[in-house]
This record gives sequence, structure tokens and C-alpha cells, in this order.
Amino acid sequence: MKGQSEDKHIIHLPSLIHRIGGDNVKKAKLIAKENGCELKRVRRSRNWQVSGEPCAQRKLSDSLNFSEPEAFQYLIRKIDERLVIINENSESREEQLKKLVFENPNITLAELMAMTNCSIAEARLARFTADLL
Repeated sequence: MKGQSEDKHIIHLPSLIHRIGGDNVKKAKLIAKENGCELKRVRRSRNWQVSGEPCAQRKLSDSLNFSEPEAFQYLIRKIDERLVIINENSESREEQLKKLVFENPNITLAELMAMTNCSIAEARLARFTADLL
């Protein structure tokens, strides 16, 4: 598993500078940092991403909306669209693990961890409870 926190979500922002301008990106980076998110460029491409926990991303969207809604319209829309998807898929990790183990009893712990981004202890617990039932 990568060194990323299990609750962090990444929102991709293609061609951000072309859409909102370089000065607005600099402002947005500061606002993101204040709200516990990170707005950064993806390697050397023209694409950007904002990463953080969903509640921090919600605060970021609200802060951007409060400061200059016209300038940050694209960024606000992308964050809000992603947060709607996250809320729709808010099935708990335990429910996801239980469902995966019941659908495929031969699934490995590594596969469970990769599919749900859970810890090995959570995967073992899901396997153990499935074996009891």
C-alpha cells in the first residue's frame, strides 16, 4: 500500500491554469493549504490535482465560493461533483469487505486490501467473520 492516508481523496483538474489563470491558481493553493488540502501540479504536465479528506475538500469548496466564486467556478464545480460521488459511495469499509468476501470466498487478503484500501487487520477480520457464518 502506498504512503497515502486511507481517507484522502484525489480530484483531478485537467488544464487548471488554462481554465482559471495562473494568479487564481496561486490563490487557490493558499486557500487549499489553509483548509487542509493540497493543490499541486501532476509531475510536469499541465494537469493539477487537489488531495485531502472529503470534509477538508468541502471546506475548500466553501472557502473558494466565499472568496471569489466567479474566478474559481471550474475548481468549485469539480470539487463538488467529486464530493457527490464520494457521498453516494459512502458504503462503510466493513460492508464493502463483507460483500467482497461473500461474492468471492477465495479472494486473498492482498486483493481485499487493494480493492478497499483497508488495513491487513481489517481484511483478516472480514475473512474471519465470513468463515464463522
